[in-house]
Amino acid sequence: MKVLVNAGPWLAVPPRDYGGIENVVATLVPALRSRGVQVVLASVGSSTLEVDELISAYDDEQFTELQKPYNQVMGITHAHLARVVSELRGRDDIDLVHDHVEVVGPATFSAFGGPPVLHTLHWDLHKHPAFYGAFPPSIAVNGVSESQIARAPDALRAASLGAVHLATPLADRDLRRERGEHLMVMGRICGLKGQHVAARICQKLGLPLVLAGPVSGRNTAAELDDVTQNPYHPLHSHPDVRYHLDQVSRYLDGDLVRWVGAVGGDERDELYATARAALFPIQWDEPGGTAVVEAMALGVPPVGLRRGCLPELIDHGRTGFLADTEEELAEWVLRVDELDPEECRQEARRRFSPSVMADQYLELYEKVISGR
Repeated sequence: MKVLVNAGPWLAVPPRDYGGIENVVATLVPALRSRGVQVVLASVGSSTLEVDELISAYDDEQFTELQKPYNQVMGITHAHLARVVSELRGRDDIDLVHDHVEVVGPATFSAFGGPPVLHTLHWDLHKHPAFYGAFPPSIAVNGVSESQIARAPDALRAASLGAVHLATPLADRDLRRERGEHLMVMGRICGLKGQHVAARICQKLGLPLVLAGPVSGRNTAAELDDVTQNPYHPLHSHPDVRYHLDQVSRYLDGDLVRWVGAVGGDERDELYATARAALFPIQWDEPGGTAVVEAMALGVPPVGLRRGCLPELIDHGRTGFLADTEEELAEWVLRVDELDPEECRQEARRRFSPSVMADQYLELYEKVISGR
């Protein structure tokens, strides 16, 4: 089987630091190739993931362009898709396209009418009601959780082949570190992730907290000051920047509650693996929960609000804790030592390893190719 995996033009695969979809692709592709699948990756030229072929419209990442007005950047995704379609038009050896590009991907492929397509939904499905409400019937989709698909518009649910939970390469590693005292929130700083709730709880309980993630692409206080002190900066009024300033920064004291920006590689794994627990005070119905399965794989118990995909990922009382309110969340935080880190690791190996995800996608590929 030869599959074209369309990762998009925004970040390299794997990404240097933050990058949700690109990390998913970087986790899936090696497991597919180990099963004999040939992979053509459509990404940017700076991607370093080992694949059979790499095609690109851009030499490097286009993520920073997203901060510009829409009429200046609307052509980026289309240029990338035009390159992909041109490639597909010139060859007949691609059995399936596995698309990860929001809206523009399925819109383009449904109009093109080339190889069969499986489109993975990584995001909030309420963002594009007109498009998702009349989703192209020729495109098959899958979600990253059952709760995500359950909330989808009717046309999208009709196109769905089910859900495949996200995986992490950490599930195949045995990275054991002595647990420290700090708690973690891993993810970009934004209102949906609820870092202010975690900071408020930890300050009240006197527990050390580390917030790891970028603020609209900024990773240090100096970088953020360049934005906030210049009223003409294009990011000055960005929602994530305002959220950090208005709701998170008041708790940052450099001691009990710290913000360290985006971390990657070994530094990220060490910081995470030594945490006492990972907090998920999410303020929305999280569709995927990559950070949840990463924490479990490292033996770090997840403690979060009972929303979105979290009840699918966390077995309350065994591999983590789920709460319905902030007050209840604080109570569970004080009981994290009751959870066995080994239970978390075993659950991650059983359910969230790359091999499990690859096998599930291969089943979906066969269904799409056979027309079911």
